[in-house]
Amino acid sequence: MKSGGERAKLGRGVRQDSRRFRLLVIVVGFFLVSLTFVVISKPESILFSLNGKLPAEQEPTPIIIRQTVNSPPSAASHKTSGDALRGDPRVVDDEADVRPKGTKGEEEESRVLSEPDPTSGMTELAHAKDGRKSAGDEALGGAGGGGDGEAAEEERGHAEAEDKHKVTLPTVSNYTIHDTEDAENAKLADAGTSPSSDEEDQQGSRPLCDFSNFRSNVCDMRGDVRVHPNAKSIMFMEPAGSARDEVWKIKPYPRKGDEFCLSHITELTVKSSRAAAECTAYHDVPAVIFSLTGYTGNLFHDFTDVMVPLFTTAGEFNGEVQFLITDMALWWTIKYHTVLQKLSKYPIIDFAKDDQVHCFKRVIVGTHAYMEFTIDSAKAPHNVSMVDFSRFMRGAYSLGRDAVTALGEQPRVKPRLLIIKRHRTRMFLNLDEIVAMAEELGFEVVIDEANVSSDISKFARLVNTVDVMMGVHGAGLTNCVFLPQNATLIQIVPWGGLEWVSRTDFGNPAELMGLRYKQYSIGVDESSLTEQYPRDHEIFKNPIAFHKKGFDFIRQTFMDKQNVRLDCKRFRPVLLEALDNLNP
Repeated sequence: MKSGGERAKLGRGVRQDSRRFRLLVIVVGFFLVSLTFVVISKPESILFSLNGKLPAEQEPTPIIIRQTVNSPPSAASHKTSGDALRGDPRVVDDEADVRPKGTKGEEEESRVLSEPDPTSGMTELAHAKDGRKSAGDEALGGAGGGGDGEAAEEERGHAEAEDKHKVTLPTVSNYTIHDTEDAENAKLADAGTSPSSDEEDQQGSRPLCDFSNFRSNVCDMRGDVRVHPNAKSIMFMEPAGSARDEVWKIKPYPRKGDEFCLSHITELTVKSSRAAAECTAYHDVPAVIFSLTGYTGNLFHDFTDVMVPLFTTAGEFNGEVQFLITDMALWWTIKYHTVLQKLSKYPIIDFAKDDQVHCFKRVIVGTHAYMEFTIDSAKAPHNVSMVDFSRFMRGAYSLGRDAVTALGEQPRVKPRLLIIKRHRTRMFLNLDEIVAMAEELGFEVVIDEANVSSDISKFARLVNTVDVMMGVHGAGLTNCVFLPQNATLIQIVPWGGLEWVSRTDFGNPAELMGLRYKQYSIGVDESSLTEQYPRDHEIFKNPIAFHKKGFDFIRQTFMDKQNVRLDCKRFRPVLLEALDNLNP
């Protein structure tokens, strides 16, 4: 028989075991509840880890609501597509590698861009010589636009019935460029007539598409135009008596000639027709169709490939325009929602998640683009310019300064200098020394990092407060769009024969925006490459010779592995000139 002490000890053990069991039950229960919440709610932080692909049943966030203006009752309810959003949701740092985002998320070995391409514009576009179907084959293969259903069958039947009467224009793909095709497309564009004021809303005899621009292809249609995202087709309904018969293939991203980039862009079929699917959604405003895959995710390419071309194409509509996006990048639309909402008052339509047949009176497929980060006002619609673009960007973010303040206007206020700081490549190795020199000259110095993960609105406000901005060649200099008029941009060019591309990417655009521009090329002694190569190495004697090795070598050698130690005595006159620019 157990003693009283043993029974008490046994009771305490039972109570402790009971408490442990209850604690275990509570912990397991909490874990199960949390897991259930995570599975049901699918927060964005978890969705973003899926490399940009949402589960099939996941609906897009409110920014991607379908436009159903004036939709007939029969179209009020529509099923959603199971296609995942395309694009990488990560906000990529200015200095991180950015690959074109594929629709399947595959890794491909090719050129990686996260900075402006030093080879862009330096040579004429190479022309592909093979790998093309005949025009007739592509016309037949693309007539259905990859879609199924009665509309596609009707189109094919109509095509077969009238085949012997066809005079089909060349079917052109903007990712394979041929000299003969470019010449033929130019003839087609020249054959059309510009619309008079009486024909403003009519296509007339003008071709549906213009492929003559070396940078981008654009189709601009006026009349009865039907956009069928499921079929990847845009149908221009021919009026009675018209003899037009055109079929075009277009990838709506302005990197014409870059086959690797465009291989990730959805191809659309633009064609004239007398039969098409019935409209299920009607719109009283024009439409602009463009892609968000490509090289987006790098600040420079966000602007030069999307923002500037989109403003050039859609700015004239003052918000009364509908955007339809192929190859959607949801994170991108969220990041730049301020600008997108300024350009368009209507919810974005995601091609991959829309099963309507949208009817418009005008549709533009693709966007107008010219040189890097530049608008050619002589060719742009309504002659818009980079001054207009920079003014638009300042207005979109409600920035207060339109022009710099002249020295002496506010005696107690020092001119402000912003130094763009980099943290991995092309860093200033003697930043403290540079700051001390600038302050000695009378500047109030501000240092900040301009990477893609920065809050655009916050950084724009900072840039707009300064009079001078300086930094080593890189995507961060794209922020010059927020500088006030007559401010000065100073670009530090790394060693490696990058002067021409530096001026192309930032110098020319800056001057076209009404900024003062100064380019400073570092000497051999200011480059960290002297720590990697002997002074008599060919890389110092003839750096241009290394450009023939291609962009990957240029990037790895002159960008990714080079930092800068400014010779302050040599650089001092540059800052003095920037100060002099502020004199009335």
